[in-house]
Amino acid sequence: MTVISHQADRENLTLAFVAEFDAVVERVWQIWEDPRLLERWWGPPTYPATFVKHDFVPGGDSRYYMTGPDGDKSRGWWKIVEVDAPSRIVFEDGFSGDDGEPSGWLGTATCTVTLEDLGGRTRMTTVTTFESLEQLEEMVKMGMEEGMALAMGQIDAILGAPAASASSAGSV
Repeated sequence: MTVISHQADRENLTLAFVAEFDAVVERVWQIWEDPRLLERWWGPPTYPATFVKHDFVPGGDSRYYMTGPDGDKSRGWWKIVEVDAPSRIVFEDGFSGDDGEPSGWLGTATCTVTLEDLGGRTRMTTVTTFESLEQLEEMVKMGMEEGMALAMGQIDAILGAPAASASSAGSV
């Protein structure tokens, strides 16, 4: 499994994941940049994601939904804050209503992703910072810890596939 550690830190209001991959940093970067690759792992296997918008630039927006085994849809949004290819991404994250726009439900979290070169391998650290202890605890209760670990567990199979062409990456 790719996730080597994860921890909810209630004092600092964070949920952190560390994963390592047998791929160079630039290849791992693609799983964030290319919406078709992102769809293949964002969300646990039983709740696959569909990105209807992915404007992967500072100030850009992403809109997606995850479809559950019974056909139910959970919708989410990102606001891209920082993109420092191929090593760092910062985005705000929250739930969306049926229209795909931010709903305000459970507030906003901020996710910081860093990719570190380990000599041909990559360490990916993802830290989500919450607005309050209540928000963190609700997300953990909803299964975010297990869901993210399962989602990230799908990345190795994507990285083992041939690299996506540059023309397929970017905005939806």
